[in-house]
Amino acid sequence: MSALSLHASGVTLAYGGTPVVTGLDLQVRAGEVLVVVGPSGCGKSTLLRAFAGLLPVEAGSVRAGDTPITGPSRDRALVFQDDALLPWRSARRNVELALAMRGVPRARRRAEALRWLDRVGLDGTADRLPRELSGGMRQRVQLARTLAAQPRAILMDEPFGALDAQTRATMQRLLADVLAGAPATVVFVTHDVDEALLLGDRIVVLGPAGVAAGFRRDERPGLRDLILAELGVAVLKEEMA
Repeated sequence: MSALSLHASGVTLAYGGTPVVTGLDLQVRAGEVLVVVGPSGCGKSTLLRAFAGLLPVEAGSVRAGDTPITGPSRDRALVFQDDALLPWRSARRNVELALAMRGVPRARRRAEALRWLDRVGLDGTADRLPRELSGGMRQRVQLARTLAAQPRAILMDEPFGALDAQTRATMQRLLADVLAGAPATVVFVTHDVDEALLLGDRIVVLGPAGVAAGFRRDERPGLRDLILAELGVAVLKEEMA
């Protein structure tokens, strides 16, 4: 499995019939972790749904590699803030569902699911139902299930936004460690600039007219202040629009 590049060219995206992004050009290189920040309502989540193939573009095009995106694909996984686990299936069986969709033989699924749960620090919780797990633990199960599906691109929509500060910090460190060994492209949406700096190889600020600014994490000192300044400009433009 190899990582998958993603491309948006001249894209206009609408939510509820109202355009939220116009003329967006964005290239996500294969294997990079791109973090998208921006004011509420600027189209961050809408962009993820377009890359996932769940939302058609109003104008322009979106591609995965050289292939136009016209619908969902197992190559691209979308991770929500809500863990979306099946409540009647144990942690292990939730992960096994992704393995079944991959065509992994039944005889191998249990061992492989346990391996993925161990990788996200959930050894010993395989038989618990989601209601028996904390919010952070449920997000770990979701991460294990996503990785078990072996997507070439992972689209993450504020997956830690509902967690308390301590659990969120733990999940950020875990995700950074896990992604370091995963051959996948990641697009991660967040409102948290510190989270963006921790996780992203590259950070882009999204505004109503598309990408307002882009930075590499190691590009220059004072990057946090630069991103906050660009966010302030993006919020101002949004309010004036």
